[in-house]
Amino acid sequence: MNYTNIKKLICFIYDVKENSKVVSSILTMLEKKAAKLKMPDWFSALSPSEKELPVNEKDSVLITYGDQFSSKDKMPLKDLKKFIKRYLGESISTIHILPFYPYSSDDGFSVIDYEAVDPKLGTWKDVADIGKSHKLMADLVLNHCSAKSLWFKKFLEWDKKFKDFFITADPNTDLSMVFRPRALPLLTPYDTADGKKYVWTTFSADQVDLNFSNPKVLKEMLSIFLFYIKHGVSIVRLDAIAYLWKEMGHSCLHHEKTHAVVKLFREVVKVFAPWVIIITETNVPHKENLSYFGNGNDEAQMVYQFALPPLVLDAYIRDHAGYLGSWASGLKNFSDTTTFFNFLSSHDGIGVLPSRGILSSEEIENMISAVKERGGRISYKAVKDGQVPYEMNINYRSAITGNLEGKEAINKFIASQSIMIAMQGVPGIYVHSIIGSLNYSKGVEITKANRTINREKFDYDTIKDELKYKKSDRAVILSRFKKLLDARKKEKAFHPQSSQVILSGPNTLFAFLRIPKGVTLKEEAAGNAGSGIVLCVYNISGKVLKYFPDWKYFDVSSSTGFVDLVTGKKSSALILSKGSAMITLGPWEFAWIRI
Repeated sequence: MNYTNIKKLICFIYDVKENSKVVSSILTMLEKKAAKLKMPDWFSALSPSEKELPVNEKDSVLITYGDQFSSKDKMPLKDLKKFIKRYLGESISTIHILPFYPYSSDDGFSVIDYEAVDPKLGTWKDVADIGKSHKLMADLVLNHCSAKSLWFKKFLEWDKKFKDFFITADPNTDLSMVFRPRALPLLTPYDTADGKKYVWTTFSADQVDLNFSNPKVLKEMLSIFLFYIKHGVSIVRLDAIAYLWKEMGHSCLHHEKTHAVVKLFREVVKVFAPWVIIITETNVPHKENLSYFGNGNDEAQMVYQFALPPLVLDAYIRDHAGYLGSWASGLKNFSDTTTFFNFLSSHDGIGVLPSRGILSSEEIENMISAVKERGGRISYKAVKDGQVPYEMNINYRSAITGNLEGKEAINKFIASQSIMIAMQGVPGIYVHSIIGSLNYSKGVEITKANRTINREKFDYDTIKDELKYKKSDRAVILSRFKKLLDARKKEKAFHPQSSQVILSGPNTLFAFLRIPKGVTLKEEAAGNAGSGIVLCVYNISGKVLKYFPDWKYFDVSSSTGFVDLVTGKKSSALILSKGSAMITLGPWEFAWIRI
């Protein structure tokens, strides 16, 4: 095996020579752990080109907590498997189980033991059972661990091995340059066997930052990374990666050595586990987020499309798709080995930072006001001049629909979700979206944590009873999601790397073409017939929209109508006359039409 790049990256990160003990120690561990890995059958069956980025139009991700559903007689992970089998089946390909390890706070993101499954949820066998029918995605929470972890307890004892696992600083040190994602102190005092120490805590006092300038920390995390892969994880989410490397006098955000660490993980995948995809979680402005693709072949294969949730929300709040369309026009494939991870809702809130530089300050304030009116909360981060909005905490269905009710509300919500499912990339759907949840305001009152508004947990039998009634909001929304996902799976145009062309039109329209790989879009309409190109067209307003496409990409001269790919029925949205097309869409109506 070729370890050249792995060695170079370790040498750069730690300023050591290739023959150093640091390099040999990490390589020895990697070889030992990698020997226990087994290539999955689904990857072996792929062609060489498909292996470059092992996802296609059939791939989609359900984002869920391990204890999202529970019942008296079963462990939550068993109930999750039952839910997936009964209600989702093959409509979803991948299950992202949010941190299922023992934890002390932040609903799992303050990890006590990285290599254990929380006994309240189940066992590694339960995780593996879900992995028998679906691919698995899991979190590597590597910026910090729990203050209740064994590592930190050993640090407090001033244990020789662990006293350098965490970052300490003099409280009088000028840390004003450090980027702050929270309105909380950066340093937290702890009493240790060597006296009081002020420990670096980026996110909370219970989430103590790990010291990656100590190569033993990186070695441990690489070992855990391979441990997850051994247990069937094929997509690894690098949580809060942007904050990883700390250096006095630096913002400690997007440090060059942070990027080098991501490159190292990618190189480890190339050498030892080529079926694994690395995805970086960086809730930052769009351009900075895209930097984690690296040169397109040396960092993450997928990055979260963090600008998408606020831009779609802005469009549906203002009945104006201008910002969304302008931003989407600039999206492109970085390489044959990368793609976007599209999502609108997750266990966290809707980030404000990713929309800065795209939305005006006025539109951001307008969006924040609308979120408050719709029952949401706003979280803030500290800056030199005080505090600024960081995140909008609200259930996405509540955010989109506002005061609407009934069929209209469901239509508007599903339309917003279908944008994310149809756009270039792999869609990630939060469990609360797919079962049509609303704001869990009662939970916020209980926990006093804003994010609880979108983190409600359920009794499995209660959800089963609600879904049993086919006309309930939950059942209707779940059914419509499945139709979208099943339609997506059948079209090569929805391959994550198929190209995308944004079409012009009135401000209340968002429209784009998805063009299968290897197909060239032709301006002569007849030349596109049978090419598999799909037109995705959305009325993002509450009024009827009549739209005459500027570009006659589709041949309508001898056709009497087009089939809507979602419903399988002839589209009533497309009216034909004299070889041209006029698309009529009702309030919040959309259509996917194969040209």
